[in-house]
Amino acid sequence: MDDHQYCQERAAASGSSFYYSFVFLPQDTRRAITAFYALCRELDDVVDECHERQVAVAKLDWWREEIARFAAGAPEHPATSALYDTPLGRNTAPALLLEIVDGMAMDLDHLRYPNFKSLNLYCYRVAGVVGEAAAAMFGGTRSEHDREIRRYAHELGLAFQLTNIIRDVGEDARRGRIYLPQDELARFGVAEADILNGIDTPEFQALMQFQFQRANACYDRALTALPVAARRMQRPGLVMAAIYRTLLDEIRHAGFPVLRARVSLTPLRKLWLAGRTWLFP
Repeated sequence: MDDHQYCQERAAASGSSFYYSFVFLPQDTRRAITAFYALCRELDDVVDECHERQVAVAKLDWWREEIARFAAGAPEHPATSALYDTPLGRNTAPALLLEIVDGMAMDLDHLRYPNFKSLNLYCYRVAGVVGEAAAAMFGGTRSEHDREIRRYAHELGLAFQLTNIIRDVGEDARRGRIYLPQDELARFGVAEADILNGIDTPEFQALMQFQFQRANACYDRALTALPVAARRMQRPGLVMAAIYRTLLDEIRHAGFPVLRARVSLTPLRKLWLAGRTWLFP
């Protein structure tokens, strides 16, 4: 199996909505973004799959060394090798990749976030930076619209991560993690024990409605920031926005059953949303 095939299988096996935003891309761009996504999955799995903190720290340190090798033109891992093999991927700033590693490392020490400001830093590192790197691959960040596209990418990354947090409240709680800001739990009268034990309450519903409104506002700001002239170039991100925002709406319409169930869209619906958005960005 060559490096690009490894990344392709890694992306397809994840079942993520990101995969559907790649399918209509030209081959060179698709190979670059697929390698980048596979790299992000590798980093994410370090924390999710390592049950001993010391092992996870060692693996993240290895990835920091691997990013240095990537910067020097001598990567070893299939994901970084595939990324370097593509002209678009090779131009990915190592500093952005290190920010993502630092974001993953936050999961080792932060099982709670006192307020949204502290959570926002985490979201920036694990999602906003990812959005910036991806937007650069799609094009336009070295143009007259550079600033607007970067703002769009960061807002959209934040929207995606907030959607993930809403979707995964119960799953994260079963791992001992609560990403919902502690001061907001207190404001809405939600007991941490209720979240950890999967107990739905009217207070929890009000809290989740507040989280929904915040994520929805991020989508609005992202789409407003993106210049009309850059929309076709940034279609993969718009595909993701269509899929993730539909998922967010489904979660709300279902009554935020996130403590006990994981709401998802069918592959067919994701593909339909991807095709419609690609044709009419």
